Amino acid sequence: MKIKALPRNERPVEKTVSKGVSALSNSELLAILLGSGTREKSAIGLAEDVISKDIEGISYLAESSVQELMSINGIGQSKAARIMAAVELGKRIATAPRTKRMGVESSENIARMFIEDMRYEKRELFKALLLNPRGEIISVETISVGELTSTLVHPREVFNQAVKKSAAGIVFVHNHPSGNPEPSGEDIKTTERLSACGKLLGIVVIDHIIIGDGQYCSMQSLGLMG
Repeated sequence: MKIKALPRNERPVEKTVSKGVSALSNSELLAILLGSGTREKSAIGLAEDVISKDIEGISYLAESSVQELMSINGIGQSKAARIMAAVELGKRIATAPRTKRMGVESSENIARMFIEDMRYEKRELFKALLLNPRGEIISVETISVGELTSTLVHPREVFNQAVKKSAAGIVFVHNHPSGNPEPSGEDIKTTERLSACGKLLGIVVIDHIIIGDGQYCSMQSLGLMG
């Protein structure tokens, strides 16, 4: 059966998009790499031929060569090269050292990351640094652009990515275009509200840093985190 004859949600590419790559069988994964089959076989059928060439199954590909793959009917130079490239890429990913994530050591450390970019902004930017349990930064999310209000900085928007990325802690950073980094009443009220929401979700709100013109304030250092 040709792949086009399959229901759309069962075709390898469409299945990857709708269900994720982990839902694919070995044959379907290989079929995506092959791209097409032959007159007699679909890409999945051809992939099954590749996998069944050795009793070890798909694991034999780790030690195979382009010439060996080309001995399979329907596998030409391009298809063999694509398979070998994928195998080599997998090996390199498996052995590559992971880049060390930047850790949050202090409010000064965080302020340095943002002070030059945010001090000249004409609008208020509200960002959230998502942290893992080791205090390393998972990602930096821009939550809102505009005057800081409890309506604009809604807990749903603030914690959406934090929950998705399993963050253990969060640090807020925003700027005051006036250049004065002193927390306003609205800053304090918004931070208290977000801290309370973080407790319910099990995500610790560690600090809220306000960037001014070449200076900053840490609400944690000022004892304003509740």
